Amino acid sequence: MKLITFENKAGESRIGWIDNVSVVDMNLADSRLPTDMLAFIDNHEEYFKIIKELVEPKPHYFLNEVKLLAPLPNPRSFRDYIGFEQHMLNASKSFGHTVGAAWYEIPIFYFTNHHGVFGPNDEIMRPKGEEKLDIELEMAVIIGKKGKDIKAENADDYIFGYTVFNDWTARAIQKHEMTVPLGPHKGKDFANAIGPCIVTKDEFEKYRCSISRESHPEHLAMPRSTTDRFDLKMTSRINGETICEGNYKTVHWTFPQMMERASENNVTLMPGDIIGSGTVGWGSLIENNFSVHKPLEPGDIVELEIEGIGILKNIVI
Repeated sequence: MKLITFENKAGESRIGWIDNVSVVDMNLADSRLPTDMLAFIDNHEEYFKIIKELVEPKPHYFLNEVKLLAPLPNPRSFRDYIGFEQHMLNASKSFGHTVGAAWYEIPIFYFTNHHGVFGPNDEIMRPKGEEKLDIELEMAVIIGKKGKDIKAENADDYIFGYTVFNDWTARAIQKHEMTVPLGPHKGKDFANAIGPCIVTKDEFEKYRCSISRESHPEHLAMPRSTTDRFDLKMTSRINGETICEGNYKTVHWTFPQMMERASENNVTLMPGDIIGSGTVGWGSLIENNFSVHKPLEPGDIVELEIEGIGILKNIVI
């Protein structure tokens, strides 16, 4: 299913799912279903049983009659990893340093602002004085079940679904503040855009693929399982011009491995937590030192698209 949070004609925030070009309002389809996505995720196994009992519920709106909001506007936490080696190599070169050995040993993440969540078509304000506003083309996973010390081989049981994630980044601010080795902070916490929907994990099984170390020598350093990848095209466009064409299957650290790292040492992951994949190779402008496109300015329209999910569009102001 493609689950959405939307604003209806009365200006109310509701949740539902997309049926081609139509929208089914969950709570109108059955009053036992909630109107908030976090509440749905908390008890999704029971709610999915109710949905399966419904006999072809009639759509309540056409898609163009509602305003799509961030599909999960109130995540409980938001971790972002650096999962793609190509991005790590490119960005490190642009910043004038090398990739630390630890990156190949453990998945590295930081906590980003889970209150600074934006949705489809939202305006993103360029931070005051920022001269190198950038995008990051990522996929994100939404946790669906409480757990700690989760092993990678069991992680799929804890996944609810996937969405597109734009990790907006103020590169000038980031470069200055990260001379102190504490990780990103103000350069990252002003905007995290997700959407246009959450695709439930069952829909992704058709994209699952294996990567062979022998046939892909660039992945010889790939840790553990090579089967937790999806063959998904990832594309970014600015003002209609294609900037990046990548694929999620090139990821080095997978979501299950990230979840294992996040939950180890008795740390609890909660339903409604979000984990970002990190940027696909060439999925940010810094990787080319802004040669493929100048830093973003007010009026620029950014579209991030992931196969099987959809297009996340935002406007810089």
